[in-house]
Amino acid sequence: MNHAPVPGLPLVDATTPPVLVLRGPAAQDGVSGPSDALRALLDGGGADGIVVCDVGGLGPPGLAAVNLLARLQLLARRTGGRIRLRDPDPALCSLLDLVGLCFEVEGQPEQREPAPGVEEEVEPGDPAV
Repeated sequence: MNHAPVPGLPLVDATTPPVLVLRGPAAQDGVSGPSDALRALLDGGGADGIVVCDVGGLGPPGLAAVNLLARLQLLARRTGGRIRLRDPDPALCSLLDLVGLCFEVEGQPEQREPAPGVEEEVEPGDPAV
């Protein structure tokens, strides 16, 4: 039996974080629009205060992008939330690391969790735990 798709919005459960899509190029004075959008998503609740920031279309990595992401992260933390990056350019990740900003990246294990499938090597003679 086939069912026709129901028109309207897709069903989203409370564990799916909202997504904020950032388009570029990032400008030094272009923080208010994304900040307002992030604040609205955080006020909407759900998903433990996490908002996914899709930065794939942010444009070339530079200080304006770092400034924007730092301000968004600060806003999220002030309201008890946090942001997670989706599809960041590797150069942007390197630049964020260089300036000391740590972001969760979607699809990567959190720092406190081992990667799936990674096992600790056991030396012969070690007692079983």
